[in-house]
Amino acid sequence: MTSATIAANNKSLDVITIGRASVDLYGQQIGGRLEDMGSFAKYVGGCPANIAVGTSRLGLKSALLTGVGEDHMGRFIIEQLEKEGVCIDGIKRDSERLTALVILGIRDQETFPLLFYRENCADMALCKADVNPEFIRSSRSVLITGTHLSTPTVREASMEAVRLAKESGGKVILDGDYRPVLWGLTTPELGEERFIANDEVTQQLQEVLPLCDLIVGTEEELHILAGTTDTLKAINIIRNLSSATIVCKRGEKGAVVFDGEIPADLDQGISHPGFPIEVFNVLGAGDAFMSGFLRGWLRDMPLEECCKLANASGALVVSRHGCAPAIPSWDEIQYFLKEGSSYSALRLDEKLNHVHHASNRDVEYNNVMIAAFDHRSQFEEIAASVGADNAKIPEFKQLILNAVNQVSNDQNGLGILADGRFGSRVLELAADHPYWIGRPIELPGSCPLEFESSADVATEINEWPLNHVVKCLCFYHPDDPESLKIQQEAQLLRLYDACRKTRHELLLEIICSKNGEVDQFTVSRAMQRFYDLGIYPDWWKLEPARDSETWKNIEDTINSNDPHCRGILLLGLSATEATLKEKFAIAADCNAVKGFAVGRTIFAEPAKQWFAGNIDDAEAVQQLKTNYLNLINIWQQVRPSIGNGVTG
Repeated sequence: MTSATIAANNKSLDVITIGRASVDLYGQQIGGRLEDMGSFAKYVGGCPANIAVGTSRLGLKSALLTGVGEDHMGRFIIEQLEKEGVCIDGIKRDSERLTALVILGIRDQETFPLLFYRENCADMALCKADVNPEFIRSSRSVLITGTHLSTPTVREASMEAVRLAKESGGKVILDGDYRPVLWGLTTPELGEERFIANDEVTQQLQEVLPLCDLIVGTEEELHILAGTTDTLKAINIIRNLSSATIVCKRGEKGAVVFDGEIPADLDQGISHPGFPIEVFNVLGAGDAFMSGFLRGWLRDMPLEECCKLANASGALVVSRHGCAPAIPSWDEIQYFLKEGSSYSALRLDEKLNHVHHASNRDVEYNNVMIAAFDHRSQFEEIAASVGADNAKIPEFKQLILNAVNQVSNDQNGLGILADGRFGSRVLELAADHPYWIGRPIELPGSCPLEFESSADVATEINEWPLNHVVKCLCFYHPDDPESLKIQQEAQLLRLYDACRKTRHELLLEIICSKNGEVDQFTVSRAMQRFYDLGIYPDWWKLEPARDSETWKNIEDTINSNDPHCRGILLLGLSATEATLKEKFAIAADCNAVKGFAVGRTIFAEPAKQWFAGNIDDAEAVQQLKTNYLNLINIWQQVRPSIGNGVTG
């Protein structure tokens, strides 16, 4: 056995992608000029970064070799990649350059304005010295892109990675990624331009072809690789230069693969039909295609199967807004291939959208212990009971956060529920901590449900940071009068739609006991009603059940409707620690229960004493910390097997 074979059998990564990593700012107004767009969504972008995300979502172990600025956008890219499970060991943090930006828009099915802000950017400063040999040798393959062959410095870095990969038995993949503007062949405003013939570019690209095991490109990208606009002739030229597997992407026609001698007709290659769907946004489709193809190719699947996965992945992305965030998960691909869709415009298929949303969440929570102090009317009542001014409520809520901060030194999986009325400063201060953060949207005590602040709930939520979970309390019983149910359900449907469109998670808190008698099926019936309406909360917040049979009914309802649900958080309803210990124990066998979100049990007594002036800030924080820790200890005693903290 050769040293290269031994190395190839000892790889911790499936693929390292090399090159562009930027922040995409996508115009949110569709069908107009960039000049007329007023808001933008922020995503990870750049061909190699997108493929790293896509392959990770599809179950491969991926990494990215690139550079980002030591700035807010660079940190955003790194944080997002970590959440996606991408190895970031190869990312250089550049203190002298800014992270690249791209501004994009969707005008129509053929026009996608695109502006690259890449002057002296961090990813184009990558050099040979930044290529760690051990890092490259740890992967079964490296993927280089056309753009990172466009200047001497990045070309040297890419070629060094190729050399190291070949030496260690790794495979080399080339993604054409041809952007004429990034080769200096157009003016900056023509970033959308996909093809300009250029002999010098062709020559530089052809020097790489003999080293490749897989070459993937659109027809235009194969044209620039070969120096001809005749596609079949181009493929023959590439074959004369390389023994690599050649993949030609053909848009709605799918793709065709050539693994040996090139036939006389393109249609005689290995292929799988494309999926007949409406094209909404072509940007990022090629990166999704490559992700799907590599999921099969690096697992030694038949080439026809690789094409099927690639075509499905590309089809899902062209139907959505964005590049990296639009790429499907493995669960989603399987669902799409099995169930299909009755929609030509896949973005309108709510069931498919839910699978995409739920299977691509960035963190898996195993255990969440939340200090809930989003209460508003209850704090007003406490203040009024001792004659204190409501202006002191925000001050006390900051003391609660101080207590949580002190607990966080010893615990993972902590969280807070805080409101925007009295807790806005708390929400600002919590931004620098790794907490689960929830925020209420309901008008306290309202039944039928009303929303606090703006009646336009989507406008309200759109101003919230994306890591804020939208919490909504609804007093709802499945046997409520029909008129009340209709009103409340309409509000919740509006809220659910708003959360999906603004990319916020939804925690739905249901309290049935205030509206009627509760038996073993009451809560599960209420939950089933919401699922039947098409409402799939990321989280449920529920009253502690009185017996294990009730929990079984609840868990069965979740499992049969939404196996991707984050889980259930237990609320406290001002119960004593002893009572909560009993309730926690009853829930111990319900795997869907992932933690608690308890408030008054923690803060009620310290709040009364502090507002009355009987204790100072330090004593209040100490009491709050003790009460919070007591609940954490009780929870961990009854659920020791659930683990501690969160996982990526």
